[in-house]
Amino acid sequence: MDLTLQRPGDHLYIRAVSGQGIQIGEHWYLTSLILSADRLIPDWSLDRVENYHAALLEPIFNLGPDVVLLGTGTSQHFLPPEFMMEFYQRGVGVEVMSTDAACRTFNVLVSEGRRVVAALMQSRANPSP
Repeated sequence: MDLTLQRPGDHLYIRAVSGQGIQIGEHWYLTSLILSADRLIPDWSLDRVENYHAALLEPIFNLGPDVVLLGTGTSQHFLPPEFMMEFYQRGVGVEVMSTDAACRTFNVLVSEGRRVVAALMQSRANPSP
């Protein structure tokens, strides 16, 4: 699904998302990743919610977000309470949604100048519930 054809500002943006990957600018990424307005961390090793451990969240928190959009693949997956507590204890908002929805929401929030980070698991990496 194409999200935008033009660069909407002086920041990173998600141009398209599909079962094959995520297009940021002109480049396609095939693995899970972390994205802020000015930084891309490819090859994030969290590919399924079930594989969570706290150390995987440190790259997200190091970007200093106000809110994190966590894309959990083709559908929304509820997170374990200990996962959610990592965000609440640091005063960082977190919204959990499908990766497609997280990509769309990221583009809107980053264009508004919000301090948002998208942590995106590839849609093909998560089986349907």
